[in-house]
Amino acid sequence: MFQHFKKVSHSPSHATDGRVYTQLSELIKLEHFARGFSFKPTQPSHSPLTGRHSSRLRGRGLNFEELRHYRVGDDIRTMDWKVTNRTGKPHVRVYTEERERNVFILLDQRISMFFGSEQYMKSVVAAEIAALIAWRVSSMGDKVGGVIFNDSDIYSLRPQRSRSHVMQWLSKIVAFNTALKAGIQAQPKKQNAALKKLLPLLTHDSLLILISDGNGWTEADSRNIRKLSQHNDVIAVNVVDAGEQKLPGIEHLVVSDGSFQISLNSTEKTIQKAFDSQLAQRFGLMERALKQADIPLLTVNTLEPAHVQLARLLGGNRS
Repeated sequence: MFQHFKKVSHSPSHATDGRVYTQLSELIKLEHFARGFSFKPTQPSHSPLTGRHSSRLRGRGLNFEELRHYRVGDDIRTMDWKVTNRTGKPHVRVYTEERERNVFILLDQRISMFFGSEQYMKSVVAAEIAALIAWRVSSMGDKVGGVIFNDSDIYSLRPQRSRSHVMQWLSKIVAFNTALKAGIQAQPKKQNAALKKLLPLLTHDSLLILISDGNGWTEADSRNIRKLSQHNDVIAVNVVDAGEQKLPGIEHLVVSDGSFQISLNSTEKTIQKAFDSQLAQRFGLMERALKQADIPLLTVNTLEPAHVQLARLLGGNRS
């Protein structure tokens, strides 16, 4: 079945290829595109956040404060007619503006994300999504922070609201992204460590956006995501590549991990069956955990620019 096996060199030219590694200048440019999507409850009919999911995404708004007698100058639109009719005296409902919301981004930059079969690396798409979300949240006046993790390190940034804070986030994204290279030893459990890092940071009414490929998901991840979603809103963004979803039927298929490559006959039923079984095992546990916790799952690919996909999934131009 296996026909040859050899080491593959890593080209230094990849360092300047925006499809392989993200660039800070490109992440900054994405600020212009961070207007075509929203995480507000009101979503287009095709959005994955519609229906029962959207009702859980609270967003910013007005909180009811008290019911009191009408005073000269009060807005007539705040009149509570039921109480007014019942008491015979005009009453108004007083609201206070909801405080800003803390938004956390959990960004996966492990070696499993360093893969792309046609256009972009999964790690690049994930990095751009994390940048777009940070720009969007900042423009809405909310605080943004997050956690970036790879196979060896975890970096956390507490939520703040400023352009310099977003730039700090983008710079760290680039540092993690450009550190990816062939030969890194995969550490699937690092995702669970990153989720644990978030547990003391998220208290109540925050929004967590998980950007990952779900590789190495375990029961421990499921337990932690349930804990995080008990008092907070959670959205998962799954980055997929077509080359990982379906094994092409080729007699002499060459597969590489960046350091080594093998050639195999992928038309053999045993190979196809083993591939499908591994795929189901890889994503099945994560998908079940998210469904049980009522967490929306957005799927993005590595063929299209990140901002195009977010705009399509989460609605047209919004202020």
